[in-house]
Amino acid sequence: MLNKYSINSYPFVSLVIPTYNEAANIEKLIRGFISTLYPNLVEILVADGDSTDGTQDIVKKLSLEDSRVKVIHNPLKIQSAGLNLSLQKCTGDIFLRADAHSDYAPDYIERCVEALLESKAINVGGAQRFVAKTPFQAGVALASKSFLGSGGAKYRDPNYDGYADTVYLGCFWTKELRDTSGFDISQITNQDAELNQKLLTKNPQAIYISSDIRVWYYPRETWQSICIQYFKYGRGRYLTSIKHKNQLQLRGKLPFLFISATLLLSLIDFIVPQLSLHTEALILSGLFFPFGESLRTTLKFRKNFATELWRGEEDKLPSCLSLWFFCGVTLLTMPISHFSGYGYQLVRHKIFKVNAW
Repeated sequence: MLNKYSINSYPFVSLVIPTYNEAANIEKLIRGFISTLYPNLVEILVADGDSTDGTQDIVKKLSLEDSRVKVIHNPLKIQSAGLNLSLQKCTGDIFLRADAHSDYAPDYIERCVEALLESKAINVGGAQRFVAKTPFQAGVALASKSFLGSGGAKYRDPNYDGYADTVYLGCFWTKELRDTSGFDISQITNQDAELNQKLLTKNPQAIYISSDIRVWYYPRETWQSICIQYFKYGRGRYLTSIKHKNQLQLRGKLPFLFISATLLLSLIDFIVPQLSLHTEALILSGLFFPFGESLRTTLKFRKNFATELWRGEEDKLPSCLSLWFFCGVTLLTMPISHFSGYGYQLVRHKIFKVNAW
């Protein structure tokens, strides 16, 4: 525990928050970190991509109250660019990333520093705990509890402690992060996983997850935004796969491999009907299985849903039917959108010879 170290030996921490139009969340987030009991939080850097909703004004006002709060202009507007600008300017021994769409435990900074010191890893973090304030978000949060939604990823398990291939957000030794050249700005998404692949190349035990690090993530609020998010994830996953060809990354390729195989079999069945592959049954099962899994997941977590996943108003708690439907829609949408993005980027690379975003 950190109390076994003297205060003077606590590492200096730079907290970094990339933002764009986060006026609704940013003040509460920053004030929460300002009130931390960790003694050596030296700065809170907000890398803002030219917000139009007053985010920068709020941050500048807070900077007058606490000089540790600073705004960094991010002209490229993407997270990876904002994180790299912050990495260039930060002064802390530790580079601690935060997201404006998440809630953090009061001891978030302490637990991150503790895990970094104790694990000897380069990057540490906690599980991505999903929570919701709307019925659709609730369906996404439930989907994250399903194997179909998480893919068995260790960073989705709130009880996991140990080494892994990636974490949610991240807490890094600043020097190590600079030595790896930071985040890849050629990717709008998946920059975290790509960076962690570089770290794992240096050290197989570079990434560590601690269940003591508690952070809660609010997912997208609409079906359209989930489609766009996972389409971008698919594109980013393909770009990561061509940069790190020696890494298996099977989990990130599964949606593309499964749907591609299904479409190929369907084409063969159409061209050569004598084979009787019965791909219609395969396609129908692929469409209905997510809703069966949604029912299982909804029933499994219905008793604890209100206390563990729901952050909205008590009288607006979604019904089981609503949870089942939105969870099923999410479980069906995520792999299809991911497949579409992966395939789109593959075509750009293989046919048009474009290997960047």
